[in-house]
Amino acid sequence: MPRCWLTLLTGIMVCLVGGLPGARGDESPQWRGRDRSGVSQEAGLLPKWPEGGPKVRWKKTDLGTGYSTPSVAGGRVYVQTTRDQAEFAVALDEKTGTQVWSTEIGKVGENKGPQYPGTRSTPTVDGDHLYVLASDGQLACLQAKDGKSVWTRNLATEFDGKPGLWAYTESVLVDGDAVVCTPGGEKASLAALNKKTGATLWQAVVPEGGTAEYASIMVLGKGDNRQYVTSVRRGLVGVRARDGKFLWVYEKTIDPGANIITPVIGGDRIFSAGGRTMGGTVQVAADGDGAAARELYLDKKLAVGLGGAVLLDGKLYGTTGQAMFCADFETGKVLWTERALGAASICAAGGKLYVRGHKGAEVALVEPSAEGYREISRLSQPDASGKDAWTYPVVANGGLFLRDQGTLVCFDVSGQ
Repeated sequence: MPRCWLTLLTGIMVCLVGGLPGARGDESPQWRGRDRSGVSQEAGLLPKWPEGGPKVRWKKTDLGTGYSTPSVAGGRVYVQTTRDQAEFAVALDEKTGTQVWSTEIGKVGENKGPQYPGTRSTPTVDGDHLYVLASDGQLACLQAKDGKSVWTRNLATEFDGKPGLWAYTESVLVDGDAVVCTPGGEKASLAALNKKTGATLWQAVVPEGGTAEYASIMVLGKGDNRQYVTSVRRGLVGVRARDGKFLWVYEKTIDPGANIITPVIGGDRIFSAGGRTMGGTVQVAADGDGAAARELYLDKKLAVGLGGAVLLDGKLYGTTGQAMFCADFETGKVLWTERALGAASICAAGGKLYVRGHKGAEVALVEPSAEGYREISRLSQPDASGKDAWTYPVVANGGLFLRDQGTLVCFDVSGQ
């Protein structure tokens, strides 16, 4: 091969792999990343941040209100927001933050707790479409390229749905050909819809299930043992994926006020928590034609509130209303706690933890360790609103995305 062609081919390959040995991008097409675990497979990120924080790629300042976490896929950033009394799905250019389109998806849902206004659901991107849920229960399938509506359903009116005190909040799951959601109430605790048409595939009824609450659905198991797991007012529940058959319920980690965190899955084990009650893990096994959940441990020191938890190398990292903790996932033993940022939201990428404090505007880069809290770097978000920073941090394609109400900032943490 001529030397000039070899040089050109080498240059192309370097560009394709991201320019640095070990660099690997990973999109975040839905709530808490590709598999909803809060753990990104991103590699080649900055091992520590420069003084003053990473470089800002762009900042969008006129989104509207809300706590919706962005999704990143196909060169776009998708987010939901509230403007006046309407809710919108918005697409931005991933490189520049420039708005590509904006589509109204619903009205502000009945909210008996108006001290926390604004949409909270995260768009779910699946190929050429995205699925968005407004707080009034309006579920829409949109074209990703232009935001045009393909179909809509309303969880409240069509399923007699019953959301929690702060209206509909979940981020819907797309699994195969189904969109799985949580209308709540007596007719459809959970429901599966055809993702292409919106037609109802099945409705699952949890006995005395109550309202829909705020958690998002996770997938457990494979094949005939595949289940959908989430929290409703009665407790952590599992239903059979193929037909919605109710399988089991676990009630001890339920908060009577708000059940918020997405369950954390590790093999056949599920961690769940109520922010003001308990946190614990159950093990799910086949039981005749169904399944049963067996409690492994339960501890008030594991009462994760708003900020979720992630599982890394057998250790569970999360935050209560006061502090971050690390616990052994096998036994539930708390290995350490740290109040550095107080209550916080958490995700993981590149083998590091990204921890965003709910009060103030600080984000810490933390080395995961069973030995203790090891903070590497910290940044302060510019022009913070001063309101509760409940939106989870997102790491995708070398960017750290932080939303603060009407402002979305993308920091460059790519290490390039």
